[in-house]
Amino acid sequence: MDLIHEHDKSLRLVHDGTELLRYVYNPWDAQLESPRPYFHPLRTLSGNEVSLYRPHDHVWHKGIAWSLPNVGPANFWGGPTFLDGSYQQLDNNGSTVHQEFEDIKVTPTRARFTELLEWVTQSQETWFSERRTFTAATTPQAWTLTFETSFTNLTDQVIALGSPTTEGRPNAGYGGLFWRGPRSFTNGTARTAHNTGGDDLMGERSSWLSFTGKHDGTDDTSTLVFVDCPTNPNHPTQWFVRNGMFACVCPAPFFDQEKLAHPGETLTYRYAVVIADGAPEPEPLADLGLQNLAATGPT
Repeated sequence: MDLIHEHDKSLRLVHDGTELLRYVYNPWDAQLESPRPYFHPLRTLSGNEVSLYRPHDHVWHKGIAWSLPNVGPANFWGGPTFLDGSYQQLDNNGSTVHQEFEDIKVTPTRARFTELLEWVTQSQETWFSERRTFTAATTPQAWTLTFETSFTNLTDQVIALGSPTTEGRPNAGYGGLFWRGPRSFTNGTARTAHNTGGDDLMGERSSWLSFTGKHDGTDDTSTLVFVDCPTNPNHPTQWFVRNGMFACVCPAPFFDQEKLAHPGETLTYRYAVVIADGAPEPEPLADLGLQNLAATGPT
């Protein structure tokens, strides 16, 4: 695996001539879009792109990103905030700001990055510090992105982490490690450990969720399997998933219940995303994700 570091902008990982990911750690987004690091593009081993950047319907959706819509009165998701029964565009769009890379290690089959960040409100108050670790690991069949975030409340106030559902909007429990898929993945197939479907899987609890879609131009198929780490709070997680309007998946730890972050408290969440060509059975890919979570271990 080869690393191309665009200093003060992004990291690119290339495997056998294919760029598997670009991690933009210093985004150039408008404040309205809650600037935060994101992974885009993401590609399969054969080079099919499986992420979408800044779609016109939700310009704050960017590949895969740690995105939280309801952080106390602040919004680290982008766009309007759901409060008091409606979406309102407020001056509350915060930023997740890169500080430094604490560690970078790259081998032919695995790359690991540890990053320090701060969550800064639109009024320039620093509410959380974050230590983030992500890895990319390849096998002949698929590659796995693991993601760990540990964030600490730096304020002297209790901050509630929630979602539009915790504010009263049914089936809108998004917030967490959010993926927006290509337009051609609309009407793709989602599966959990228990069921197959799409929008009807919204809010279901499962240790993993897979999404399979097709690509324009090539008619190729790709599959992503999102895995909730067994050590996460309230495992197995609830899932935010759509395939009708567009393709998106989010393991949603604050789907319908707020989590209170007390002053000085650190919260940790870990996930794996396995990216494969074709439409293989998702269970072995979920096992691969668990193996990679175990191999990286909590930092």
